[in-house]
Amino acid sequence: MPEAIHRAGRPGTALFTDKYELTMLEAALADGTGDRPCVFEVFARRLPPGRRYGVVAGTARLVEALESFRFDEAELELAAGFLAPRTVEWLRDFRFSGDIDGYREGDFYFPGSPILSVSGTFAECVLLETLTLSIFNHDSAIASAAARMVSVADGRALIEMGSRRTHEEAAVAAARAAYLAGFDSTSNLQAAQRYGIPAAGTAAHAFTLLHTTTAGRDEASAFRSQVESLGVGTTLLVDTYDITEGVNTAIAVAGPELGGVRIDSGDLGVLARQVRAQLDGLGATRTKIVMSGDLDEYGIAGLRAEPVDAYGVGTSLVTGSGAPTAGMVFKLVEVDGIAVEKRSAAKESRGGAKRAVRYARRTGTLVEEVVYPARAEQVPPGEGSQVHELMIPLVRGGEAVGDLPTLEESREYLRQGMVRLPWEGLTLSAGDPAIPTRFVREG
Repeated sequence: MPEAIHRAGRPGTALFTDKYELTMLEAALADGTGDRPCVFEVFARRLPPGRRYGVVAGTARLVEALESFRFDEAELELAAGFLAPRTVEWLRDFRFSGDIDGYREGDFYFPGSPILSVSGTFAECVLLETLTLSIFNHDSAIASAAARMVSVADGRALIEMGSRRTHEEAAVAAARAAYLAGFDSTSNLQAAQRYGIPAAGTAAHAFTLLHTTTAGRDEASAFRSQVESLGVGTTLLVDTYDITEGVNTAIAVAGPELGGVRIDSGDLGVLARQVRAQLDGLGATRTKIVMSGDLDEYGIAGLRAEPVDAYGVGTSLVTGSGAPTAGMVFKLVEVDGIAVEKRSAAKESRGGAKRAVRYARRTGTLVEEVVYPARAEQVPPGEGSQVHELMIPLVRGGEAVGDLPTLEESREYLRQGMVRLPWEGLTLSAGDPAIPTRFVREG
């Protein structure tokens, strides 16, 4: 098997998988079918309820994870507990040597979109199922929710602050997916280090409470300490006690040039208006108002008319705002050039390797997506006057393609794409996908 991508020193990813991948591998190696050339595809049968589009995220993370998808001694020791020696030896030499094509990270997907196509032998491709779905289902769910929040924030800043509401590694991936979708910063320093995402954060209620003495609470001392440490441009959390008193104290301590105040509880719309009027009356006309506290896309949309400058979003973001998984599946669609497909009720698949294009009007507005056989000599005609190829090469012969889009490029790609969605596709109301998907079969 040809040598493939690997980066020394990176923790292995081969055991981020389900046991049945390895037991299938053993059976396929034993009966001689493991070497049959196959194509697997990743797609979502449907969008989560109420959603009009999905956002592809996790592509670069998967390509990176493939670099360390190998079985070293610790992994082989575990496998030896339930696999035959021949299979264990096969795993010892395993390097993925196939090809992967897929939608660009930051692109949209709709029901049936073949967002990833994995080609190679059955044995090497089937091992990637769980890892692939773990990454794409999580990251795409977060990016899809984040994109909805960005679209209704109407240009106001968004801070990802959900680390404490999810698994520690999921928090890093969620911060990346949110930034991809247009969030401006994250509270997570691991995400800042790993992906270069701007970090944001000042102080929590605990810091204000810390300054309580036998004489009573001392909010002013807490604010003074923060300003002395972080500068007058910092943001002070003003709702530990009474918000009106907190705002007065904040300006008394920092002066009218205070960078911002944050409110984390209460009726945020009413409070935004009251605090804005109070700040303006104190001469702090440029002091910004940051809102947080269990916000989701609906809460952000409800504050669109209020004098809010930035939003901090935590729990709803890292849980996909009610859709914690994208519902993607990894299905075998072709064996030795023969189309294969599931017929199970409500879990059917479409056989054959596929390509996809998206048509748009001259204005750039998207019209439809067309999915067609990969072996077709011509792209099927569509309704729009512009046609865009959706799948790009990601891996060739087990090696990552060298010029994959960066996180910043993918972020910009999505930003431009949001402008091209039909306006009704950007609404938060339930309805059909933003554009239809048309499937063309061979013949």
